[in-house]
Amino acid sequence: MKIGIIGAGNIGGNLTRRLTALGHDVSVANSRGPETLAALADETGATPVRAADAARGAEAVVVTVPLKAVPDLPAGLFDGAAEGVAVIDTGNYYPQRDGRIAGIEDEGLTESRWTEGRLGHPVIKAFNGTYAQDILDRPRPAGAPDRMALPVAGDDAAAKARVRALIDELGFDTVDTGGLDDSWRQQPDTPVYGLRASAAEVTEALAKASPDRPAGFRG
Repeated sequence: MKIGIIGAGNIGGNLTRRLTALGHDVSVANSRGPETLAALADETGATPVRAADAARGAEAVVVTVPLKAVPDLPAGLFDGAAEGVAVIDTGNYYPQRDGRIAGIEDEGLTESRWTEGRLGHPVIKAFNGTYAQDILDRPRPAGAPDRMALPVAGDDAAAKARVRALIDELGFDTVDTGGLDDSWRQQPDTPVYGLRASAAEVTEALAKASPDRPAGFRG
């Protein structure tokens, strides 16, 4: 599969490592330019590109940048992507880093619904509560008793199925959180956030979540 990754931090870098190791054709971009990604490219065989080119021909694109950086991504980012491209949003809202975002705070949008509006393309929320090192260290074969499950939310059933299949290939189970308006169940400081657990335990944690945003995650 041709995959674009926008953001080469901890999550983006480790997804680049794993997805290239699985044989996927990965293009990776950051905010500083492809020349700064030479070491990651040499390590993984991924193609370093400008953010504007990361989605070109891609069947899946991972957007893994701080929320404050989402509005600065190039316009028409997915114009050259494959038809039906699945866009994965890994982002979380941290007001201390991102500044106060009125759409989230005042209008009650979930983080990924806000991101979707800025990107102009449907997104699937995944990996937002995953420890980056776990992407490298904790993959397990299907059926393994210690296989972790990751929550996945989104409205596009076909895109969600593609993302869940990709996560399965990476060595993790998934739990469907529901639509994007239900993705508050996996936002920061919810019971499932950062949880290393089975699908049954993740499902239980999702059910315990509260839609009220904790004071520490309000601007």
